[in-house]
Amino acid sequence: MLNIFFIGLISFFTDLSTEMVYPLIPLYLVGTFGASHALVGIIEGIAESLASLLKVYSGYLTDKFKKKKMLAFSGYAAGLVYKVALLFASSWVGILGARIIDRFGKGIRTAPRDVLVSESADSANMGKAFGVHKALDMAGAGLGIFIIYLIMAGSAGVYDYKLLFAFSIIPAVLGLLMFIFVKEKKTEEKNICEQQSPQSSVHEAQAVIPAAKKTQPSFIGNFKKIDGQLKLYLLVVFIFTLGNSSKAFMILKASDAGFNELNVILLFMIYHLTAAFLSVPLGKLSDKIGRKNLLVPGYITFALCYFSFAFASTQGAMIAIFALFGLYTAMITGVERAFVAEIAPGELKGTMLGLHSTVAGIALLPASVIAGVLWNIYGSSVPFIFGASLSLLAAILLLVFMKNSTFSRNRE
Repeated sequence: MLNIFFIGLISFFTDLSTEMVYPLIPLYLVGTFGASHALVGIIEGIAESLASLLKVYSGYLTDKFKKKKMLAFSGYAAGLVYKVALLFASSWVGILGARIIDRFGKGIRTAPRDVLVSESADSANMGKAFGVHKALDMAGAGLGIFIIYLIMAGSAGVYDYKLLFAFSIIPAVLGLLMFIFVKEKKTEEKNICEQQSPQSSVHEAQAVIPAAKKTQPSFIGNFKKIDGQLKLYLLVVFIFTLGNSSKAFMILKASDAGFNELNVILLFMIYHLTAAFLSVPLGKLSDKIGRKNLLVPGYITFALCYFSFAFASTQGAMIAIFALFGLYTAMITGVERAFVAEIAPGELKGTMLGLHSTVAGIALLPASVIAGVLWNIYGSSVPFIFGASLSLLAAILLLVFMKNSTFSRNRE
């Protein structure tokens, strides 16, 4: 679990850095550049979708070249470039470019990082492993929000956004330094060489290595190996994500309920700390009762959150909803990655984890655009009703068609 802890620390510092600026982006766009709600949705959708298309290919490269640590590092390094780009952005176009850089990095790092986590745990503790990682991830985000809150609280209502962006660079650098302590599992080829007996000739070992490399399927050929249950879950993820618009709309909804820029940040701190506190126990629970028994209630919890966002108008209700959203995140995020990692063929973990993220990413652009258009035409409640309805549909599909087990069969 020590390796998982250091991988978690990378996410801790990275999310600390990211969440110091993310809650400010929609406010910065609307307040400084006069962007509409629809434009906010388009910017977020483009950034998320374009980057997510990289995730499956990054996963494929992870499986092919076995350079998980190097790929993950390059992806996290892009997060540092993102913060620097924000400093020089002078229009909404510059913010869009910075967001694309950030999500580009996430597209590169997600699959190799998740493979590193999955290879650092056995099947019986996969949920716990991803729960530990998610807990550190969300704890870093919560701390980042608290730091930015303290900075803004002492600024007498006058916010220097670019100074705040500059402060966020420090934890981004610390996150990259944590890679020094992360150990990568040896590649298949090296293991083959080590398993050769002392009497085996060098020529025998060299003959085995090319044969092992030839077993790596083509990028397109990998998709023929997808398990039926994984195909079902990928469909469910796509349907669900069509209604899971950018968190920017949650921020704007909270603003409509009377929260100012400073108090909106506290709401996000509540969300992240709730998820951090619950991720490990819920991940361990999924190891015992099965992934389905947590995924279905998780989607129902999301639906309850979005229905509440649609009709709630008081600040007390908003606080409760953000805490409930933290519960949903703890129930779903680590558990779904554990499920994909377990059910994927051992040699294709990276590709399948990347495919899972890509499917969600493909749906993010229309999701955010739809939400923005619905908001502008019908009001702030309709996009949340739409998202809640799709989440309930996703829960029904899983309940009816998805099998359940304590953990999926190990194919490694």
